[in-house]
Amino acid sequence: MSDDNRLPDVLAQCDDWMVISKPTGWHSVRLARSDEQDVDAPILQDWMERRFPAQAELPEAGLVHRLDYLTSGCILAARSTESAARLKALIAAPERGIEKTYLAMVQGEIGPGSFDLYFHSRYRRSRRITVRNTGSERERGRCRWRVRQTQGDRALLEVELIGPGRRHQIRAGLAHLGHPLLGDDLYGGPDWGGRFGLHAWRLVIDGQCIEAPAPAEWCV
Repeated sequence: MSDDNRLPDVLAQCDDWMVISKPTGWHSVRLARSDEQDVDAPILQDWMERRFPAQAELPEAGLVHRLDYLTSGCILAARSTESAARLKALIAAPERGIEKTYLAMVQGEIGPGSFDLYFHSRYRRSRRITVRNTGSERERGRCRWRVRQTQGDRALLEVELIGPGRRHQIRAGLAHLGHPLLGDDLYGGPDWGGRFGLHAWRLVIDGQCIEAPAPAEWCV
């Protein structure tokens, strides 16, 4: 589900890193197995290597984390191998120096809250993540949220990741609690007219706060 009229945008950059706004319907990086990707969809890694040729010298064009294919918003890239090592360490730290806040459009009536859950994949390429109430520390994922808007049986949340993020943490965690994202059929979310209810809204790094405005069609 790509939008050929939307391209990535550089939101902020310095000598060490840059923050890109990834559109929905773009893969973050090239994957080894073609069956894991829509072969016709654009790839942010390719775009970055064309736009910034020096990034082609870095693994995955310097991207230090990923966003799901349908998730839009802020994604961070290093501009050197030294910066990549520093940023990856910050992201992986239990009390990291990089803050990530998402906007999530969910089904059902919900108030402010949090979760502390464990996210398990049967095998590396599994599409769906299993959520449990107990597990190992490496599977642990924590979030807290506040409600920005509500209308009927849906709500717009600001969701802050606490500590290192896990794959599909917000998607699977909220679905586990009975509040799947709109447009997320993998976890039981209702159709939302081709839209997907997760956006990487805000990233705070090295004292700078960078925001990617939510898609214009997001309204409750």
